[in-house]
Amino acid sequence: MTGTPESITKSAHDEWFTDESFWRELCPFMFPDTAFTVAEEQVDRALALTGVQAGAVLDLCCGPGRHAIPLAKRGFTVTGVDRTSFLLEKARARAATARVSVEFLLEDMRRFRRPGSFDLAVNMFTSFGYFEDKADDLEVLRHVYESLKAGGVFLLDMVSKEWLAKVFQATTSTKLPTGQLLVQRHEIVDDWTGVRNEWTVLDGDRVATFTFRHRIYSGQEIKDLLMHAGFLTPQLYGALDGRPYGIDVSRLTVVSRK
Repeated sequence: MTGTPESITKSAHDEWFTDESFWRELCPFMFPDTAFTVAEEQVDRALALTGVQAGAVLDLCCGPGRHAIPLAKRGFTVTGVDRTSFLLEKARARAATARVSVEFLLEDMRRFRRPGSFDLAVNMFTSFGYFEDKADDLEVLRHVYESLKAGGVFLLDMVSKEWLAKVFQATTSTKLPTGQLLVQRHEIVDDWTGVRNEWTVLDGDRVATFTFRHRIYSGQEIKDLLMHAGFLTPQLYGALDGRPYGIDVSRLTVVSRK
């Protein structure tokens, strides 16, 4: 490298996820082309697991539309909600390329609600637990419950706390074919209720560092929270394919009904 490296440092704060630069810098690592390819199969598995085959779908924290667009391709009326303008711009561009109609809305998941409107709601890719106050997580679930039609289904998919406890590594790294490098440092905090993260992107002479916290849930913890929000007997699975939930699976997939 030549010259003085350009350094960007972002500190953790309650609303870390509102920082557009976080998503711009991390997008190549979070949403590579392969993520959109596997999303087609993920949607088919999600529909099989929930039993919903038609109607209106809410994709909460839809990001760049990798699940919203396949849902629209399958004939669903789709509303995608996200807090990030950068990712919504990508979602709209992809929807236009795919020639499908999706309602993409810029909104905080704590505030969005549309009573009795959806047959299915999905929250994928560990897009839950962003808030400092756990009461906000419950508020989100209550709004999802309110937004579902009678008999509607909510599919929630996140990393499993039980699996994380088994394989936890304090430092990991990922390198893209373009040469960009992501170094992740993790620390378990607050009696295993959260993870404090420091992610550093190295791209040529540029260095961007972001710190943030994320709440993690066990199967029983998220089940209790869903029931507190009003959902009926949430069912736990270890993946979208319906495999049993346990310590040897990395995902915590929950299907709940109104």
